[in-house]
Amino acid sequence: MKIALIGYGKMGKEIETIAKNRNHSIELIIDVNNIENFTIANLKNCDVAIEFTKPDAAYQNVLKCFEANLPVVSGTTGWLEKMEECKKICLETERTFFYATNFSVGVNLVFKLNQFFARLMNNFENYEVTIAEVHHTQKLDAPSGTAITLANDIIANLDRKSHWSKEIADSQDSIPIHSVREGKVTGTHTIRYESEIDFIEMTHFAKNRQGFALGSVLAAEFIANKTGFFSMNDLLKF
Repeated sequence: MKIALIGYGKMGKEIETIAKNRNHSIELIIDVNNIENFTIANLKNCDVAIEFTKPDAAYQNVLKCFEANLPVVSGTTGWLEKMEECKKICLETERTFFYATNFSVGVNLVFKLNQFFARLMNNFENYEVTIAEVHHTQKLDAPSGTAITLANDIIANLDRKSHWSKEIADSQDSIPIHSVREGKVTGTHTIRYESEIDFIEMTHFAKNRQGFALGSVLAAEFIANKTGFFSMNDLLKF
């Protein structure tokens, strides 16, 4: 495949390496230094775009790919308020869009375990749930998209919780998410259920960016010749 990389930071460079190792070519690279090359004509020379940029740019980046009728994979977080609108445009115009808050296979396994465990906890009201996440200092959004996904999945499966809140619980039915930005931490997420007598934790610790980059390339391969909106649930056949 001929890939357009939209965003050429650390993730973009990792994606480039993995894509080339899987015999794909990087046809176009777009970052802040060559934004003039981000044109419909250039996008049309590619088979798929992989977008990892910033929250305030992602929506327009995806729409430009739609305009070029180019399938797009996006992993940018922090713009979920625009996601439903983006999905609607994708489906109405018969475009191709793959979105995930986290492309790591391990994290997506944790997503499923988290849903299952939340259902079990409906029977044990003496346990309170919290989420903690740690990322490098360059990560702009907090809480992370992954932490928000974990919280929303708990809310969907644990009857006594209705929303999440930053740092501290703002009511009895909220899930507090604690965010830390330090050093060069790739990403650590912990779900903790605690009672007066014990606590149970589930943690995913990312050693590097390779899992995220590989997942995004697998997603790009997956949507070849497909139309519609897709997620890791489709790719991993959950």
